[in-house]
Amino acid sequence: MTVNRKNIIWLAVLLVLFTAGCSKQQTARPPQEVVVKAMQVMQQDTPVTYEFVGEIVAKDEVQIKAQVSGNVARKLVKGGDTVRVGQPLFEIDQRNYIAAVADAQAQVAQAQASLSNVRRDVVRYQSLASQGGIAAQILDTSVSQAEQAQSQANAYLAKLEQAQNDLSDTLIVSPVDGRIGVGELSVGIYAQAGSTVLATVSTVDPVLVRFSMSENEYLKFSRLGNTPDSWGKNLSLILSDGSKYPLTGQLEQIDRGLSNQTGTLAMKAAFGNPKQLLVPGMFARIVAIGETRPGALLIPQRAVQEMLGKTFVTVVGANNEAVTKPVKLGPKIDSLQIVEDGLTNQDVVVVEGFAKAQPGSPLKITMIGLNDLTIPVSK
Repeated sequence: MTVNRKNIIWLAVLLVLFTAGCSKQQTARPPQEVVVKAMQVMQQDTPVTYEFVGEIVAKDEVQIKAQVSGNVARKLVKGGDTVRVGQPLFEIDQRNYIAAVADAQAQVAQAQASLSNVRRDVVRYQSLASQGGIAAQILDTSVSQAEQAQSQANAYLAKLEQAQNDLSDTLIVSPVDGRIGVGELSVGIYAQAGSTVLATVSTVDPVLVRFSMSENEYLKFSRLGNTPDSWGKNLSLILSDGSKYPLTGQLEQIDRGLSNQTGTLAMKAAFGNPKQLLVPGMFARIVAIGETRPGALLIPQRAVQEMLGKTFVTVVGANNEAVTKPVKLGPKIDSLQIVEDGLTNQDVVVVEGFAKAQPGSPLKITMIGLNDLTIPVSK
């Protein structure tokens, strides 16, 4: 049987087309859905918070210095101990001061004995003078001697009081409640009165958080009507590990003007510290509530993506496909972020899984709410 060459060519072409069609059907699989978690954009009146980096300092920090000179005979506390007002801390060698008190007491006794003798003479001379038995000049001289003896006795009494005070000052006590520093002071060291620092005691409850506000921030607060009396009464504190301190604080001190070096306004806020969790030198963030934004749009911070200085989010588009939208962000509110432009309250943003969701990718969506977010407070 003879086969036409033209028919053979057509059969070959049909075979190729059929094979290509089968191959295309095998490779053209529908794209796989990306599993994501998404959340409806929230809209609500939102108080805007402002954060300032601060350092915890003691409200009172007292240097303990000896009021009398001498060798340190005893240390009655250890470095780092919590001390109470009036609690003994150190003792200066008392021997010289005990001797000084004894000497002053002897001088007082001698002066009082002399004063008693002179007073008896005055009484006797007054009796004789009244009878004309002695000249008035003798009586005047006796009275003058009694006054001198009284002055001498008063001087020795003052000297005795000073000696007793010096002896009392050999026992050095804490002037405040607080925690004593860890020093290198050793027993036997000579302490110079008024100059040698034996230790430093810092108060522990309450403590102050020292922070600064820039000139622009100060102007912004002022223009919004936020005086220190309004925003400074309910301050929050975020510790360095991101945890929120359980007690609120209030503004206690504001500097008289801007610093010439930094151009900032220094402030201090007081926080209760009953469990002594806060110690001087720790860094923390002060959080102050400013104005309230009506109808603010909020999304989780973790939904925000950044690239080349721009911010955007992935939203659920038509037919549950991934759509990338650029957004303009406002202040952070704990774990949420205010969106000023780019979204509406009808949008659904992808919170988890957006890294695998390319634009146009089909999404398999699990809707979550605010309570489902396990996001730590932002740092």
